[in-house]
Parts: sequence; structure tokens; C-alpha cells
Amino acid sequence: MEYATRIREKLTAGLAPDRLEVVDDSARHAGHAGADAAGETHFHVTIVSAAFAGKSRVERQRMVYALLADELRERVHALGLTTHAPGEAGV
Repeated sequence: MEYATRIREKLTAGLAPDRLEVVDDSARHAGHAGADAAGETHFHVTIVSAAFAGKSRVERQRMVYALLADELRERVHALGLTTHAPGEAGV
């Protein structure tokens, strides 16, 4: 299974997001540390979830990292996050 699919499935199951975007940015990082010719090493995730309500940016990131611990350990080198609760500015 592709890592993008795994990320999408785990975040959907764990956070029931209203909005979820998973973008594979690996091609933009070719030749950089942690990059792999096979790809799927660098991702950016935008997620809007009620689970983030009342949580700090760091708490939200920890929630995501906990859900994706296997992917981060196995292959994903970089994970950019944009996390919001519904109704926050920019959502």
C-alpha cells in the first residue's frame, strides 16, 4: 500500500477530519537528505478536525505524529502539517 494512502486512512480513522489533504512533495526534494528515488518520503498534510478543538499547535502535531508513528519510522522523512479545528481562521 502506498504511504499516501496509509497516511490518509490512519488520519481519517483517528481524527475523523472534515477536510484532509495529503500531498506527496517528494519530487521537490530529490537529492536532499532523506530523499529516496522511489519517492514517498516528503509529505504535507492539511487537516481540519474537531479533535483539534482546544488543543495547541504542538498538541495537534503530537496527535498526528502518534497516528503516523509507523510511517515516520519506516519511510517518511519529512511531514509538514497544517492543522485546524472547524471554524478557525483560514478554514
